[in-house]
Amino acid sequence: MKRLLLCWLAIMLVACGQDEGVSTAPQFAEKKQREVVKEYVFAIHPLHNPARLFEVYGPLIDHLNRTIPEARFRLEASRNYEEFEKKLYARQFDFALPNPYQTLNSLGYGYHAIAKMGDDYKFTGVILVRRDSGIRQPSDLKGKKVSYPASTALAATMMPQYFLQTHGLDVNSDIENLYVGSQESSIMNVYLGNTAAGATWPLPWEAFQKEHPDQARELVLQWETEPLINNGVVARDDVPAELARRVAQQLDTLHTNEEGRAILARMPLSRFELADDQRYRVIEDFLRRFQQKVRPLSGAGK
Repeated sequence: MKRLLLCWLAIMLVACGQDEGVSTAPQFAEKKQREVVKEYVFAIHPLHNPARLFEVYGPLIDHLNRTIPEARFRLEASRNYEEFEKKLYARQFDFALPNPYQTLNSLGYGYHAIAKMGDDYKFTGVILVRRDSGIRQPSDLKGKKVSYPASTALAATMMPQYFLQTHGLDVNSDIENLYVGSQESSIMNVYLGNTAAGATWPLPWEAFQKEHPDQARELVLQWETEPLINNGVVARDDVPAELARRVAQQLDTLHTNEEGRAILARMPLSRFELADDQRYRVIEDFLRRFQQKVRPLSGAGK
């Protein structure tokens, strides 16, 4: 009887020990994790439609979440330029990748440039026409429609409009300008014959050629503008400085390892670079010339 009693007491002690282990330590760890990890929204301007944008930039956000575990990053896409700019200027994003025009404007809303996309030579505007259109010079577009993603797209709208304006065409009276919402839509409008020409920039055009080779063969790149500085990466001024520095560092070193190069290849881009606010002041000169020759811009350079 005494032996049975001792066995029973031993079993009860073990059971109590297990219950205590389950009910204390794990709960404490989860509570600590919830207190430490904060979510930061990282928004990309409408380089692609939202589904395509998540496919291209999702791996980059996954990489930041792995390499900076004390923060949580969430990718946010916008349906169009207007929606993206409204949120950016309302300071709804912690981090963002705006175009250079939006980058410059964001400085007036408490953002700071921390990095930029490399390959500035690729930041050009391109104008596509159908191969069978017979359009050979800008004056051939008189009386016709031209598609663009948005009025505030720098490479895909402003730079092509400046090119046409300075090559003998009055873009305000000689053609009808259609802002169709996305890079892909601007290209497709030309392919479908809805517009005589469509403006975009090299990266969406390269992606379209890979994904839709049959349709792309019906189009030709007729004109290309001079390059400007590429898209920026900005951080809101209340993001911890050390976190912003680490994000910039991760971007700047992507090209140095195999995983990072695979992420960049999706964009496609050779690398990101460190940057600061001053780098984007070069846009002010172009915006001045654009407004003098083409059309006014609300809030330009704010």
